[in-house]
Amino acid sequence: MSLLSTIEDGVAILTLDRPEVRNAFDDALIAALIRAYEQAIIDPDVYAILLQATGPTFCAGADLNWMRRMAAYSRQENLADAMGLATLMRTIDLCPKPTLVRVHGSAFAGATGLIAASDIVVCVPEAEFAVTEVRIGLIPAVISPYLVRAMGARQARRYFLTAERFSAATALEIGLVHEVVPADELDGAIARHLKALKAASPMAIAATKALVAAVDRPLDQTVVQDTARRIADQRVSADGREGVSAFLEKRKPNWGAA
Repeated sequence: MSLLSTIEDGVAILTLDRPEVRNAFDDALIAALIRAYEQAIIDPDVYAILLQATGPTFCAGADLNWMRRMAAYSRQENLADAMGLATLMRTIDLCPKPTLVRVHGSAFAGATGLIAASDIVVCVPEAEFAVTEVRIGLIPAVISPYLVRAMGARQARRYFLTAERFSAATALEIGLVHEVVPADELDGAIARHLKALKAASPMAIAATKALVAAVDRPLDQTVVQDTARRIADQRVSADGREGVSAFLEKRKPNWGAA
């Protein structure tokens, strides 16, 4: 069994259980995860979903045997296959219930997408992360929207392009994870977050998740034009003109004088 699914005290616990391949995922595991999340979403007795793993590694990304099969796929077959992982990411992202990840070991490639698409992520100091696709001539396509949103485009450019490993401390600093705790405190940290979530209104939590999605706008041409408009307006404003003049004249600005 590659995925263990249980419900404990209102929490759907999904456990990646392929330690022999460092919990690498393939199309079968992806399909199982989609089903598990969908079932937890509609289960009225579940208020939160926790993703975790067995063995020393959280998840090594794509399974090598799966990659070998993909190498022989046509473009159409690759497109259908890629939509599986894309669907999983979107299912996690749009889940109306809180999604948590317990990262007890390293996470690479697609596993970083699972983390970025989730609401609350706690990891151990020893965990390492990497977005490794470019090393094998690929791109982190379907996980990129979630990673860019989590770590920001500037950091994503670096880590997507170099494929370098980075530490749990760096993952915390750039926003990929929310908390880093010693291994013996990992379960306690997860329990603390679950207690806080259980005390809240399920309806309010769902509405709040929808709110965040609504106000977290993508960088599109509308945003580009809006930022240009804003700086143009500011440049011709009274304070804008005064500030530039004062800078050029090497004096203190007299705000509000005009």
